[in-house]
Amino acid sequence: MVVDRCEWADVLIIGGGTAGFGAVVAAGRQGLDVILLEATNKIGGVMAFCPGMPWGAGYPADKIIGGLMGELTSRLEKMDPPAAEKRSCSLENFGPEIVYDHDIATLTMFDMLEDAGVKVRLGASAVSPLMDASGISAVTCFDRNGPFMIKAGIVIDCSGDGDISAKAGVPYTTGDGRGNSMGVTVSFHMVNVDWDATFRESDPYFSDYAETGIAEGRLHKDLAKLYLMKGFHPGSVFCNSLHICGVDGTDPVAIGLATQEGRRRCHQLSQFLRSNIPGFANAHMTLLSPTVGVRETRKLEAVYKVTGDDLARGTKFADGIVCCDNPIDDVMRTSANMTHDAIVDKGGYYTIPFRSLIPADIPNLMFAGRIVCADPVAFASVRGMPQCMTMGRLSVLPPPWR
Repeated sequence: MVVDRCEWADVLIIGGGTAGFGAVVAAGRQGLDVILLEATNKIGGVMAFCPGMPWGAGYPADKIIGGLMGELTSRLEKMDPPAAEKRSCSLENFGPEIVYDHDIATLTMFDMLEDAGVKVRLGASAVSPLMDASGISAVTCFDRNGPFMIKAGIVIDCSGDGDISAKAGVPYTTGDGRGNSMGVTVSFHMVNVDWDATFRESDPYFSDYAETGIAEGRLHKDLAKLYLMKGFHPGSVFCNSLHICGVDGTDPVAIGLATQEGRRRCHQLSQFLRSNIPGFANAHMTLLSPTVGVRETRKLEAVYKVTGDDLARGTKFADGIVCCDNPIDDVMRTSANMTHDAIVDKGGYYTIPFRSLIPADIPNLMFAGRIVCADPVAFASVRGMPQCMTMGRLSVLPPPWR
C-alpha cells in the first residue's frame, strides 16, 4: 500500500467509544499532541449504536464513579433543564444508573474533545501496525481520501475489538474461550407511552406478556424477558430486549446481517407492545439502532488477568484504577439465558487493576475498554460504560496514581 500522507502524535488513540473518549480527553488535557481515530461518524461506542443506553455501574457502592464520567454527568445535570439524572434500576442486582438525553450528551462529549485540543479523525480506520524493536513505530490508516500513516510515541487501543493489538502480536481469547460471545443488540425507543399504565406491572420483565407473544408466534423465542425501562424524557421507554446470538462481532458481513434481522425483530416487538402491553396503544418507535451493539469479541492478554474469583473476594488491587459492583451481566453466550447475578455483597465493590491494560511485550501499547484482560465471568461485570471510560482516562495519566 502506497502511503503519501503521514502525521505525528504523542498519543494515538484508536476507537472513540467511552474508553477512547476517556483516554483522549485525559491525554489532551495534559498538553500532549493527541489524535483520535474513529471509524464511524460519531463518538460514544455503544452510546452511538444503542442511543439512550443507560450508564449502568456508574455508582459503585452507591457513590458516583467520578473522573470524566462524573464530570460529564455533572455537566448534564446542571443544564437548564437538566439533561441527565440518577435513577434506580428496576432490574435485579443492578445499582443506580444514569439516564440522559442522548443528543445533548453526545454534543457535550464533542465539546469536551474540542476543549481538550485534540485532533478527532472521524470516518478513519486503523488498518495495521508497523513494528520495530521499540514496539509499534506507526499505524497505517484509511479514510475516504485513501491510505495515510500516523507515527506515535504511544498507541492506546480502545477499539472494542482490539484489531491493532492483535495484529501487533498481542495474544487474545475470543468470547468465553470456546467460541461463544455474548449476544449483540439492536435497541429502540417507544415514545408517547403512558408510564403510569406500563410500569404499574409488578414484573419488571413483563414475562407473562412475552410468553404470550412467543406462543402466538408474534415474538422471537429469545424474547422471554422484555427489558423496558423509562427513558430520560417523560413518555419515552428504552427497549433493550432484542439480542441476537451467535454473531461474530469482528465480521462486518455478519454484523450487517444481524443488524437487518435485529431491525425486523424490533419492528415486530414494537407492534406487540402497542397491541398487548398497557400504556403503549398510542406510542410509536424511534431511535432504532443504526447497527448492532457488540458486547464481546477479543479479550487481550495483559500482565494480569482479572478473574471471577477476584470479583467475588471484592479484591482492591494496589494498582486498582476503577471501582465496580456490577452483577455478572451475561447476555446469551450459549443460549437464550441471561444472568444478572450479584458478584459482591451489597455495599461492596472490587477494583480493576492497571496491569490488566498492559501487554507484556510491547512497551508503547496499551488498551482499555471491553478488550481488558479478564476471564469470562469477570468480563460480564467489568464491561460497563463508566468503567470503560475510567479505564481510558487513567491509562494516560502520569504518576503518582499508578
